[in-house]
Amino acid sequence: MTARTARLPIAALLLLTSQFVPDTLLAIPPYRATDAETVEPWHLNTRLGLLRVRHDGSDTAYITPLLRLELGLPASIELRLNYQHRADAPTDDELAVGFKWVPIHWRVDVGIDTLTLLPVGSEETGGGVQSQLVATYRHDAWQAHINAGGIYDARESPTQSGWRTSGLVEYRIGRWKPGVELFVRRLTHDDLEVITGPGVIIDMGRFDLRIGVEAGLTDVSPDVATNIWLGTTFDLH
Repeated sequence: MTARTARLPIAALLLLTSQFVPDTLLAIPPYRATDAETVEPWHLNTRLGLLRVRHDGSDTAYITPLLRLELGLPASIELRLNYQHRADAPTDDELAVGFKWVPIHWRVDVGIDTLTLLPVGSEETGGGVQSQLVATYRHDAWQAHINAGGIYDARESPTQSGWRTSGLVEYRIGRWKPGVELFVRRLTHDDLEVITGPGVIIDMGRFDLRIGVEAGLTDVSPDVATNIWLGTTFDLH
């Protein structure tokens, strides 16, 4: 079996499941926004979320571990698998798969990012989908990312639908890439959710360390949340 033939089952498996994630997984860890960039062909990005803590009023949620796998394919296509486990409420686990395609590479890169939500909780019966346009503008050490799209989630009753948009600005300083983002979402049965906060990605050689903090600006937003990730990339050639 050749190396390229060996890759085909991996790609086929992800493609078959990529028609089925919460906002924190439709993102560049540690942010909620994502970029218009895909993994290099036949490279596998592995992102391991060590801990995500979300505090809202008297409720504190501990989510660990979080896993994000991204497989790069030719033609600027990326396949993705996402999973997160809530340690204090296992029935709230999240599982999703999807793809990103970035066909436009010009002064602004533009693509589409689509993920499908899988029913993994004990009370979940349906599925869901999130799809958005993604755009990235680069200038020297600066990068700006804009996302906008829709949400449909029938995993629980009542079914939720709505829209989401986000913006993220990053700046490269040596091995450090700090950033700040703004996330806005509106669902059918909820008020407007607005979240903002800083983050940083630190290049540590073979691995990178990702830390983010966010604060809610409206009543339906979490008061504060923080998350810590480790990432690395494998060459499958």
